[in-house]
Amino acid sequence: MSMSGRKVSASSVGTDAGLLAPTWAGTPAAAEVTDEAWLQAMLDVEVALAQAQFAVGLTPAAALTAIVSEARADHLDLVALAHAARAAANPVVALVPALTEAVAAKDPAAAEYVHRGSTSQDILDSAAMLIARRVLTLISTDLDRTAAALATLADTHRHTVLAGRTLAQHAVPTTLGLKAATWLQLVMDARTRVVAVAATLPAQLGGAAGTLAAYREYAALDGGAGRASEGSGGVELLTPFAKALDLAEPTLPWHTVRTPIAELGAVLQLVTGALGKFALDVQTMSRTEIGEVSEPAATGRGASSAMPQKRNPALATLIVSAARQVPAYALVLAQCLLAEDERPAGAWHAEWQPLREALRLAGGAAHTAVELAEGLIVHPDRMLANLHLTGGAVVTERLAVALAPVLGKAKAKKLLATASAEAAETGRPLTELLTTHEELSGNLTPAHLSDLLDPTRYTGAADALIDRALRAYEGNGGVVRWAE
Repeated sequence: MSMSGRKVSASSVGTDAGLLAPTWAGTPAAAEVTDEAWLQAMLDVEVALAQAQFAVGLTPAAALTAIVSEARADHLDLVALAHAARAAANPVVALVPALTEAVAAKDPAAAEYVHRGSTSQDILDSAAMLIARRVLTLISTDLDRTAAALATLADTHRHTVLAGRTLAQHAVPTTLGLKAATWLQLVMDARTRVVAVAATLPAQLGGAAGTLAAYREYAALDGGAGRASEGSGGVELLTPFAKALDLAEPTLPWHTVRTPIAELGAVLQLVTGALGKFALDVQTMSRTEIGEVSEPAATGRGASSAMPQKRNPALATLIVSAARQVPAYALVLAQCLLAEDERPAGAWHAEWQPLREALRLAGGAAHTAVELAEGLIVHPDRMLANLHLTGGAVVTERLAVALAPVLGKAKAKKLLATASAEAAETGRPLTELLTTHEELSGNLTPAHLSDLLDPTRYTGAADALIDRALRAYEGNGGVVRWAE
């Protein structure tokens, strides 16, 4: 049965539109990793191969024209190809005869030059790099926007004080500006690595077992025997092939050197982890009993099917969902580094779907983070109210430092721990307990004590740290560095 020309309705085989994956459903990244996009990417690689062979005089211009004309996903039956792929355990084996048939219908002589000398892994790996680069470009753009919004948040709220929390409890005061600067550093760290990985994604060209043997043999067949006898047959294709795809030129075929795939998994995990930290903080801060921030409102966003009053942190939830899934996919990709012989049976095949899922989850998370960062609503009054929940206990660290010269560090800490516990149990204000304490009455006036227990006056070097983060962000092309 012919696999070209005939169309099968998607409804007859089902649709993966993201019904169970709202993180990426409808986002730009999702469109870049559809079956149609993968098929077109493989066809683009077939075209690039023909272009490279034309560039070194191995493919006639008429054949190249015919291949370019027919290498279109909408000219092939996607569903039939997918089903046929089961026979050989990869889609390229089914794609090649379908493309060859389509080219032959246009120009019988051109069919000979389809997939000439190539192997399935050359086509699928190179297509994967095309897809990955497109998604990484989208992610980089979204990280830029998120970083810009976080930089603005850091500057605007550099003096907005709130309780810092460690192990889920109030620790010492911090500022929203410093929290935002921390989010910014994470985002820019991820962006730096995304850009670096995208710039080095390599084309794949190796032939059946990484020797370029068939490419060389065809070069000899077409009159390039002299060149082939010098040992360069096939190697000369690397440069024009990579150039045609706008990918990095590989030093060697990487059929079993799966660093590019493992590195993609790692960087996508970093992206979702960085954004996940931001989103998780937003989730915590938007709890009803905390209420320090809230997500931007939109029709239907955060709604519950049962509870009309709910306004759930939906954007943050989508990002956290991605951050919890991508590490598992990255682990699969890392395990595929264990690739036996010159092509593994199963490890290579295990990469495809996890890579696609990781790409679209990370792309969806990055796109969602833009909206969350640009629209985050801050509630300074709630932050201030929460600061006073412990009646000044949030700044007992400061008081311990002030009392150390008088009582000694250990004694001061013990006294304040006891007083804080009593205040929590009895409901008496900590200021009152400390003012009447016999060991402190002669050393601290009520006014001095009140000043020391003011949480808004104990934010340390938060302002200077924010300045450092913003200078790094602005001074390094939007890249925050860990050290100056």
